[in-house]
Amino acid sequence: MGRAGCCYRGAERLASSPSLRPLLLLIVALCYGAHRGHCQVATPQCRIHKCTTDFVSLTSHLTPALDGFAVEFCKALRSYSACTQRTAKSCRGNLVFHSAVLGISDLMTQRNCSRDGPTSSTHPEIQSEPCNYHSRTQHTHPHPHSHTHTTTRPGYLFCGLFGDPHLRTFKDSFQTCKVEGAWPLIDNDFLSVQVTNVPVVTGSSATATNKITIIFKPFEECTDQRVYQAVTDDLPAAFVDGTVSSGAPNHNVNGNNGDSTGKVRALWISERSPGHHVELHAGYIGVTVIVRQLGRYLTLAVRIPEEMAHAYDATQDLQLCLNGCPTSERIDRGGHLPLPLPLPPPALGLHLQQPHGQGKGQPSHTAPYSAPQWFSVEGARARCREQLELQDIYFHSCVFDLMTTGDANFTAAAFSALKDMESLHPHRERWRIFPQSSADTSQPITWLLLLTLFALGSALV
Repeated sequence: MGRAGCCYRGAERLASSPSLRPLLLLIVALCYGAHRGHCQVATPQCRIHKCTTDFVSLTSHLTPALDGFAVEFCKALRSYSACTQRTAKSCRGNLVFHSAVLGISDLMTQRNCSRDGPTSSTHPEIQSEPCNYHSRTQHTHPHPHSHTHTTTRPGYLFCGLFGDPHLRTFKDSFQTCKVEGAWPLIDNDFLSVQVTNVPVVTGSSATATNKITIIFKPFEECTDQRVYQAVTDDLPAAFVDGTVSSGAPNHNVNGNNGDSTGKVRALWISERSPGHHVELHAGYIGVTVIVRQLGRYLTLAVRIPEEMAHAYDATQDLQLCLNGCPTSERIDRGGHLPLPLPLPPPALGLHLQQPHGQGKGQPSHTAPYSAPQWFSVEGARARCREQLELQDIYFHSCVFDLMTTGDANFTAAAFSALKDMESLHPHRERWRIFPQSSADTSQPITWLLLLTLFALGSALV
């Protein structure tokens, strides 16, 4: 009962070889003298338990069949011996300590280990790969009040843009904006992303994205500048200079299970669906960008390390992903689109659009340049419900877009934007944003309807 508390995890693996059984006896001896389940360590300053734990950690994976076993085992013994010497003064008179010292001496004689020579590092440094952001940042650091090591992980941010257009900022603020023309989404020392939005309906304030320009800026010896540009009906699988990657293939990329899947370059493009879905991976700065074309318009999703996103100066403060749309460009209210309830007046010529038989959870295959269809609130809700079961802000954005533009492809845009967000957003607990519920939803005409009528008004005159 008490012995379990004294034995060292991994020591049982050392008994698999007859030649290592003396080592197992040493580990057992270090538990000898236990009293009521506690090893004999007289004072907190005597660190023989730590020395033994480190030794077991260094050797538990070794077997005589491995190449270099003798060298590694002797290095571990020398490290163990050095550790006991450092704690010798505080462990004077400690039975466990003196048993360990004798056991080490015996093992070094048996294994023909020299007293002088290289030692093993208890916490070997991971060689960082300069063109791999994760390798550069995920180093182990000792906790100041313990002998354990923790791994620091960089924080990530997400930004997405889709539809008419709807913006999800780094702070998870959800906005619907006009922003006609060219606007910067991201502009820092490492990356620039700019979108161009054009009117969707002639004479309306509603816009959508028809051009995306992404600039990966030079970074040390990893990559020179690369520019990617997508426009409607031209979603290339290459940078503007015709290349598909940049940098030497000098680091490994890991799969979902953590296994290495081979060497990759610092920057590369992956075409997931020709003409419809492209992903850009900048491993040297930890950035992933997803670009899609749905119908005649483009969508964008970006994941970027927080430290990279905040590497900018005062001249780069106009960034929609960072600060949202200017107040004058906002057409939502409070960052959310309120729930639509009533049907529009029949005098406007809008009629109920019957939903088509589309399976849930599947992207729409509506013809990209089909004639606009005018949707009522309930008709738009029915169409959006075919792919977006949960009535969160993506669902209500879909409803808004259908009522504003009459373009059924915006249903697929909202669905794809949701899936891209789930793929890239680092915080699952923040995925879902729901429209604010207030007394506004009981009014005869909701704010969503008013926004839609405002956008359509000039086009229907």
